Amino acid sequence: MNALVKYQEIYHKKPQYSSFCPYRISPLGAHIDHQNGIINGLAIDKGIEIVFSPKLNGIVELTSLNFDKRAQFHINGIPEVKVGDWADHLRGAAKQLTNSYKLKTGLSAVIEGSLPIGGLSSSASVIIAFLSALAKVNEIKLEPWEVINMAKLAENEYVGVNCGKLDQSCEVLCRKDHLLYLDCLDDSYELIKKNDRMPEFKIAIFFSGLQRSLSNSKYNLRQDECKAAAYSLLAYSNSEYGKFKDTRLRDVDPKIYEEYRDRLPENFRKRANHFYSEINRARQGAEYWRHGDLENYGKLVFESGLSSIRNYECGCPELIKLYDIMTKTDGIYGGRFSGAGFKGCCMALIDPDYAESIEAKVGEEYLKAFPQLQGKYSFHICESADGVKL
Repeated sequence: MNALVKYQEIYHKKPQYSSFCPYRISPLGAHIDHQNGIINGLAIDKGIEIVFSPKLNGIVELTSLNFDKRAQFHINGIPEVKVGDWADHLRGAAKQLTNSYKLKTGLSAVIEGSLPIGGLSSSASVIIAFLSALAKVNEIKLEPWEVINMAKLAENEYVGVNCGKLDQSCEVLCRKDHLLYLDCLDDSYELIKKNDRMPEFKIAIFFSGLQRSLSNSKYNLRQDECKAAAYSLLAYSNSEYGKFKDTRLRDVDPKIYEEYRDRLPENFRKRANHFYSEINRARQGAEYWRHGDLENYGKLVFESGLSSIRNYECGCPELIKLYDIMTKTDGIYGGRFSGAGFKGCCMALIDPDYAESIEAKVGEEYLKAFPQLQGKYSFHICESADGVKL
């Protein structure tokens, strides 16, 4: 573990603790958690590792193996607005913790991510791993939903990304060989165990070679378009509605959407179309998973990916090419963009017997289309995993 070596190099001693938060994939339920939709999620066995020790003077000292600049702040002197560097996610997390608890102890830490950044919720992972570490040194025991909500608010209120709770929920609640089925309307969830009849599978990750930041992508715009669609539908149907910022497509009965959809501007109609079709895929997919039907589950994942391209209109030429290649590759049950789909990576559920041929075919065809990404594109095989742990 490189983080451990780096910590000893800096501080000339071993760290006292470590915190690990996995990355996540969401095969179904993409782009609808912020509209109070339904998601399917799996944590994977790659993620963010933080090795750390307490600092009694209240200073938080952070070194990342993925970024050059070192970060430092006092636990009771966190800047009110973001600084504009990678550690804003952690300042936001610390601020959320100080809103609920009195903190006295800081920490010295080295942070390491085990995969390239983009598409696997690395921002949520680093926030949750850090929250767990900071709570540990201050002898605070956080409940799972405390962690989820604090991590979400850190991104919403401090970093400026209007994310839903998909990422955080997967990274806290998931368990190995179980599919998380979460209703974001009321936070009810089920962990659906892998059926014994289900064929073996692995999770393949295809990194495009491009990195992205949600704070400067069209991520927030897409959410506004979804809210505008919901607000318009409620108005057309003479339904009650409140403030625009609190309106979600889940507030709108599908029958109302079907009746008034043609009155929506094209962009709003496309976003709503994705929402209603995706929530149905998430529901149906959970039943396929429950019965061990990976073939049909995978088909829904491919359908979800196509809707993300055509209706949600996310993705870049590189990710769209990866998706197209996956649909024509033997051994892939289903795949799509991972995360928001603005650069980053694609994920796929694959037959392990085809792993080598999948790696060879996808890599060859992708780099033929984008030769400038040679050395930046990468392929990884992962397993499902448990959520965050100290």
